[in-house]
Amino acid sequence: MPEFTRRNLMASSMAAAVGAGVVGTAGAADRPDEHDTPTAPYVNGELKRFSTTARGAEVTGPFVFETGELLYSLQHPSEDNPEPFDWGGVGVVDDFRFTFDGNNDDFEELAPPRTNAEQAQVQTAGGQYRLLVRTGDEINGGTERFGHPQTPDGTDIADVVEEGYEGVGDQPDMNFFVSTNDEGTEGYLFTNNETRPGAISRTPLSRDEDGYWQADLENAMELENTEAFREVGGTKINCYGDLSPWETPLSAEEEYGHPRVGGLATVSDIVEEGSGVGLRGGSEFWNRPNILGVENALVEIFGEEESWYPMGLSNNRGTEKIAYHLGAEPVDIEDGEDTPQPIGDDVFPNRYRYGKIVEITEPTSDEPIPVKHHVFGRSSWECPEVLPDERTVYLAADGGAKGLYKFVADEPIPEYESRADVSGTLFAIKATEVGEGPVAETDLEVEWLELGSASNAEVESWITDYDDVTQVDYLETHAETDWEDDLEAALAEADEEVAINGNRDYITDEEIVEWARQYEERGPDEVDENLRRVPFLETRAAAKEIGASIEFNKAEGIDSHDDAEPGDFIYFGISSLSGYMTDEKGELRFDEVDSGIVYRAELEAGYDVSRLEPIVVGPNASDPESLKDVSLINVDNVMVMDDGRVLLCEDKGGFGRSYANDTLWVYEPPATLHVDSLGVSQEATGEVDLTLSSVPDGLAGGRITASVEHTDVAEITGANYADGIELTADPTVSDDGSTIEFRFADIGNGIESGERNVTLASIELEGVGAGTTDITLEVHTMDDDSGMPIDPQPRPGVVVTGPPSLGGGPGGRPPTDPNGDGTFEDVNGNGRLDYDDVVVLFENIEGDSVRLNDEAFDFNENGRIDYNDIVALAGEL
Repeated sequence: MPEFTRRNLMASSMAAAVGAGVVGTAGAADRPDEHDTPTAPYVNGELKRFSTTARGAEVTGPFVFETGELLYSLQHPSEDNPEPFDWGGVGVVDDFRFTFDGNNDDFEELAPPRTNAEQAQVQTAGGQYRLLVRTGDEINGGTERFGHPQTPDGTDIADVVEEGYEGVGDQPDMNFFVSTNDEGTEGYLFTNNETRPGAISRTPLSRDEDGYWQADLENAMELENTEAFREVGGTKINCYGDLSPWETPLSAEEEYGHPRVGGLATVSDIVEEGSGVGLRGGSEFWNRPNILGVENALVEIFGEEESWYPMGLSNNRGTEKIAYHLGAEPVDIEDGEDTPQPIGDDVFPNRYRYGKIVEITEPTSDEPIPVKHHVFGRSSWECPEVLPDERTVYLAADGGAKGLYKFVADEPIPEYESRADVSGTLFAIKATEVGEGPVAETDLEVEWLELGSASNAEVESWITDYDDVTQVDYLETHAETDWEDDLEAALAEADEEVAINGNRDYITDEEIVEWARQYEERGPDEVDENLRRVPFLETRAAAKEIGASIEFNKAEGIDSHDDAEPGDFIYFGISSLSGYMTDEKGELRFDEVDSGIVYRAELEAGYDVSRLEPIVVGPNASDPESLKDVSLINVDNVMVMDDGRVLLCEDKGGFGRSYANDTLWVYEPPATLHVDSLGVSQEATGEVDLTLSSVPDGLAGGRITASVEHTDVAEITGANYADGIELTADPTVSDDGSTIEFRFADIGNGIESGERNVTLASIELEGVGAGTTDITLEVHTMDDDSGMPIDPQPRPGVVVTGPPSLGGGPGGRPPTDPNGDGTFEDVNGNGRLDYDDVVVLFENIEGDSVRLNDEAFDFNENGRIDYNDIVALAGEL
């Protein structure tokens, strides 16, 4: 493992251990084997079915208004359903509101649809689903149609290539509402459509005099048809998204066609082989005229045995339609299909402009402005999740053999003067199974591999270098025959050349391999300037080269609470844990769960994530006994409501369950009792909070014990109850400082039903000797206001006690950890980082007080004490 990679791992681990508010994670062995909920095969909490869609339709784009009303998209239903459920659209559930008390008791579970009539319509557990708009409806004064992109002269793309061309108008997904008044009764609904070219609709919504939501189609508009969107290259396959903390929609381009290498192969494999035959991905044929013709061409060139289907090829269909949307003159079309006649216009789409997160800034203006966050990387994005620090963004990529990513901005994104100035660091996930056993008992330890740092403006400048590449270039760069003399021969020559040696019109194989070599030798920040573009333009290929876990299959959901803080959960939905995650060639070798899994992770200091734990594990089609009607199948979009419950949407496509309809489930997580982690100097004291995650039915009282495992590292010295708990017994600390017991009763109802993250007490600890010790919890008894027991899952914390005084500090004070990262930069103990800390470390670098506390002073994070630690500390000044 290269030095800088290990640094990242250690920094992440220490942040997980000692950052302010950080929570330790319970291991798989701490989980119960059985659950009270009738779900199969594993649910840590409770699932209830709230809605089922009309036959053939996915549940997509869930959104819950502040009032508790639910809205979601009906995506591609069967045309055999009766009106209005025979065509896609967006609808709201009338006459039902979630109560936001954290409890699923606000609705009776919907029974599975059994009859043909039930399966042909949308059903809900409460209220009634009503379509507000159907795709293809006339909007904007009759000049546009909902979900339909147009050419610059106003011609519907469907009319250019025939109405039936796949993807026009029946693929609504993301929905986010931006209010325009203080009451939240008026505003704009932003809806994605998964088309090629992409479509983002903005529809005015308001409440009528009876309190029901109504859509103003007369004043709705298709944002992709504005000049501002064409200036950024338009969009492609807009899937799910997010609403930023600063109230702007973020649309994710699900660019499945971006892989340049198939499966788990790497670009290095191609270079070592000297040929891309059998390995080359669909993206390499991007500017080929009539790209779908590659499949048959490869058979003609290499024969049946050596030909292959380039990964993502089919998802590059519609490239010509994007060109028409941008203004290219349509080429000859026969029977609705493009011919191999190349588009030579300068407006041909640049492949590096798609597969982006598109922020819709100025969302309520007459013409919203799109910003493509190029610095987030390029992939088949299903959705982003922007955390409340306004800097951290988690990203999920849909499709087989994809990854999870993280971007951390240098400053809060809204504080940049221009979105072009947004800068930060892009990371790819490296996941490792923790132990062995069934999927439901196997956590994933997470390391984030740094790919590179840049700004939107820098990445945009790199992308611009490829703006003039057209389909003519594909032929003239890669074929010896003049295509104007013999198009068929030139196309065959070009296909063979690209298959073997790659597409020379874009970033080359050699550039990617050289970037990886320099990355390993120098680290991501020291690669040659001309190679810095590689991880931002070829994100998946670059991540694979450095060993990231690019084997997740259909990561289709990420979400956390809008006001999430360290200690709260973020949820990751994997639609199908299969394929490359179970392939012997991959590093993640799970038992197959082809119906998917939902992970959660505790947000740590700096909104980091270091461990994923399974909370919902679906059944397998190969195991009919597990296909119960109460099973989650192929989780898609994930949305956390204000009370911490989670909406889980399905995209199963006929899986084998007793009913064919996709379902929207409401997941109620179990309560957790957690204790914060702490970094403390020797002989100093610090406090950690004891927090209960939720109390849907209030809290009557309870008895809890907290313990430290190693009293030679830290001791418990006292505690205080939180305000509002009136009847308490004095906390009882054991003589050796190892345990403390709490007994309390909330007789004054100071803790109300539905509260989240309730602080019960603060525990005071004193650092005794250098080292690390766990803080564990035991819940003896706990009851809610109805007299029912609460059984929260205890989640431990960690105390890290720093080294003793090095003798150089004023008054012999021990070093401290000013920024809570697990290393003690304040070497002289004066409470801050200054030049004297560097001097004291230099003078004591060979002493036992430093050598015996290597983790505290390993500032370059290479696993040992050396003189470079002094240099690294000086660099932090």
